[in-house]
Amino acid sequence: MKKRKILFLGESYRADAITWTNGLKEFGDFEIISWELKTQTNTSFNKLKRILEYKFALFKIKKIIRQHKPDMVIAERTTSYGFLAALSGVKPIAIAQQGRTDLWPENSPFLPFKKILQNYAFKKATLIHAWGPVMAVSMAKVNVDMKKVLVMPKGIDLTKFEDKSSTNLDQISAIVTRSLLPEYRHDVILKAFGILNDKGIDFALTIVGDGTQLNVLKNLAKQLSIENKVRFTGRIPNTELPQLLQASNFYISMPITEGVSASLFEAMASNCYPVVTDIAGNQSWIQHRKNGQLIALDDSKMLAQELLWSFENKAHRAEAVMTNRKFVEQNANYKINMKIIASKYHELINTYSSI
Repeated sequence: MKKRKILFLGESYRADAITWTNGLKEFGDFEIISWELKTQTNTSFNKLKRILEYKFALFKIKKIIRQHKPDMVIAERTTSYGFLAALSGVKPIAIAQQGRTDLWPENSPFLPFKKILQNYAFKKATLIHAWGPVMAVSMAKVNVDMKKVLVMPKGIDLTKFEDKSSTNLDQISAIVTRSLLPEYRHDVILKAFGILNDKGIDFALTIVGDGTQLNVLKNLAKQLSIENKVRFTGRIPNTELPQLLQASNFYISMPITEGVSASLFEAMASNCYPVVTDIAGNQSWIQHRKNGQLIALDDSKMLAQELLWSFENKAHRAEAVMTNRKFVEQNANYKINMKIIASKYHELINTYSSI
């Protein structure tokens, strides 16, 4: 039988994209062809170049389609690659909303234009992925046909992120695994640990990843006199992450917006107690002082207080991490969820190939 081909439109180097496409290869036996914009947006000039590249993207995509004849197109981000997928002329199309709404930043002058692109993508899509409930809520608000929406996270590989007891239980041993970008508010985390340090509380903080804020954050750690207790690992291979999580007893993430965080699932699977911002994307998974902590935006004092509270309540933490592991096993198991998604794609392809 001929192997089915899928054209993936999106940034193929991103961890989320790799999980998605690898899952389709493993559980759907699909051949994946990828296309993405090459220009990064790290300077104003590059942003302009990327806009020009996007303008001519459809011509390149249609050339790939003529060459490879994919059976289906899938795309991440409803306002960019998803819109291009909708224009591609291929059916079926699956698009995935990456953030809570994909209409970000909320003060962008391009927001009205992005809404037009998103609405068109939603209308033309055969299947729409909401990786979590918070995304489905935002879709319903803009009158998306909810019969087309599949609410399911891609999940994580539970054989890699194992259920192992955390070490260093006699101190707060925390890990942060989000990109070092302003919207993830690492400065709030450092200030909270500065408060704990002033109180004489022992801790070790590991900050994984890279980004524009690295030097700013290193300088802040020095100003707070906690540089000897904070470890910046830089970017690491994903294969090293499970061990770092298992060596920690707290996972901290303070973003100002959130869709569905694979990083949170990885931490929950690895027996880290989650302390995250009190926003809709986290409220889907975490209940305050039940299976984790929800912290008000930009509130380093509350973060410090709740870290101390949860550290002192060891029985509560022990029960919470057991509950979280079971939740991830039941709801975010990559090997189960990606089989369902791959099967759905085959079903859609078969339906359209018989028309």
